[in-house]
Amino acid sequence: MAENGVKQPLLTESLDVAPKTNQKLNYRRRFRRCKSAPLAEFTPGELNGKDGSLPRSESIFNKLHPSIRKVAIYLFLYLAVGAICFYIVRHQIAGERTDGVLDSVYFCIVTMTTVGYGDLVPNSVATKLLACVFVFSGMALVGLMLSRGADYLVEKQEALLVKALNLRPKVGPTETTEEIETRKVSYKCATVFIFLLVLIVVGTAFLTIVEKLDIVDAFYCICSTITTLGYGDKSFSTKAGRIFAIFWILTSTLCLAQFFLYVAELNTEKRQKELVRWVLTKPMTNVDLEAADLDDNGIVGAAEFVIYKLKEMGKISQEDISVVLEEFEYLDVDQSGTLSTSDISLAQSS
Repeated sequence: MAENGVKQPLLTESLDVAPKTNQKLNYRRRFRRCKSAPLAEFTPGELNGKDGSLPRSESIFNKLHPSIRKVAIYLFLYLAVGAICFYIVRHQIAGERTDGVLDSVYFCIVTMTTVGYGDLVPNSVATKLLACVFVFSGMALVGLMLSRGADYLVEKQEALLVKALNLRPKVGPTETTEEIETRKVSYKCATVFIFLLVLIVVGTAFLTIVEKLDIVDAFYCICSTITTLGYGDKSFSTKAGRIFAIFWILTSTLCLAQFFLYVAELNTEKRQKELVRWVLTKPMTNVDLEAADLDDNGIVGAAEFVIYKLKEMGKISQEDISVVLEEFEYLDVDQSGTLSTSDISLAQSS
């Protein structure tokens, strides 16, 4: 903006603030003193200083890895409590039996994933009420906890997928990180889809070999399972089949749910990109210029233009701007329109 008769670009100026003046600035004029984030000028290698990867990867790992452990603990406790409860009332559950403990865990998995084959069904008031409790708690566990673990595991495989799809012989960590950040949702969707296909093939082969189903019935059983349709005419009836089902059902149903979630996220991202492209390519009119003039002085500065475009793109809202301005007002103790170390010290001391 113009200061002392000299125009200076707002988004590229240095971090040194200009000398303060005694004249108080208008409230909305604070927009004109915005600066771009200094981290945007550095490369991923400069940010980390070691292997060239973004520091966000390390923070995500440190943040989500304990969540994976928490998910495993919650899942183990859920299955342990469920298996014990259903084992106690095993004689009140009708259907095809193989082993008491195995059937209890299998019934718990089928209940929590809402597959419900019908090969094991509660036939007393106590077991029916117990099944109602475990189906709701199991759905909550899958929705709130296991999806976090699945999302984390998918993100860990993105780098491998990028390197596999890239035609160049050597892809460094910086190029891999940039590629992931650019097409993050697309690679997530592709990774889950490949994993889902592998699960379908493995499940179909297992039912064909172990459960002695023909390939059509095996594929039919797999599709009715991963979609939690669970007709029940075809299911895992042998001991080996139910051991396999304990792991496969939980993994496949969760994988399909994540796949549809990523598809919806990909569609949302596509629509957002189309909106951004439209905002950036549409001609600037006098009406737009007036709307972008936040301090009503007839001149639109760089900061005002950026804020206006971000609002048009749906990146920020007026409420977001108001919240940031409130914090700025609090830190700007002397109401000069700029922040300095003395302002920060005064604001913190007060």
